[in-house]
Amino acid sequence: MTILRKYMGDFYCKRAAEKILELPKGNIFLTTGFYVAGHAETDGPLGTMTLAKALRAVGYRPIIVTDKYCRGFFELEDLDVEYAHICDGVEQYTEVLEDYDPVALISIERCGKNIEDDYANMRGVSIKKNTAKADILFDLAKKRGIPTFGVGDGGNEIGMGNLKEVIVDKLALVPCKVEVDNLIIATVSNWGAYALAAYIQKIEKIQVLPTYKEIKSYLQAIVDLGSIDGVTKEQVLSVDGFPLTVEKEILDELHRAVGTGIF
Repeated sequence: MTILRKYMGDFYCKRAAEKILELPKGNIFLTTGFYVAGHAETDGPLGTMTLAKALRAVGYRPIIVTDKYCRGFFELEDLDVEYAHICDGVEQYTEVLEDYDPVALISIERCGKNIEDDYANMRGVSIKKNTAKADILFDLAKKRGIPTFGVGDGGNEIGMGNLKEVIVDKLALVPCKVEVDNLIIATVSNWGAYALAAYIQKIEKIQVLPTYKEIKSYLQAIVDLGSIDGVTKEQVLSVDGFPLTVEKEILDELHRAVGTGIF
């Protein structure tokens, strides 16, 4: 992400948080769940849970759009969930969009169609047969003028289409082609979602950023339900190969930044 950072504007995360909070109160779709070796990886659900609860605390109704690999993850936090199916297409997603009439869509570490019209992991292996096409929602939202946001860390996630030419040139990867109105990049997508929650906390002056203890507890719960580290492919308490000590450092720094006004 260091390479891509210079192609982003200043304060892109802060601006995204401000734009979210300018939205009229209503339903907000959050989609996550990245397929890895028969499971959903741990990057994505933690950030989605965090941001969803932050949005709920300030008056929005978050609705998680995911697939069977995240089954049970978000019910743990009493969040509403809409399960998409692998075979769902434009008709099904149009119906979901019309039923809920969301004021915005947010993707956090969700695979999107790439420039070769495939859905692939970071190793370039196709996961199309195991990925519900939630990115269709973002194409439909664009046509309807519904604001969209994306958090990604690798290049194959919904939203990274904003930087697809740069990704091809600088990273030699096959990037996702799905664009969003507001892109947030991070070393780990969960961390980008935590930062959005931190800005919401600062702007709204309401405690929404979770503690390390809360994140660790939730991570343990989803690992018990089958979630795995996307890098190591192990059912352990880690995210993208980073140990929990790093997760604690990130959360501690965000709490410090909000508390001292560094943001």
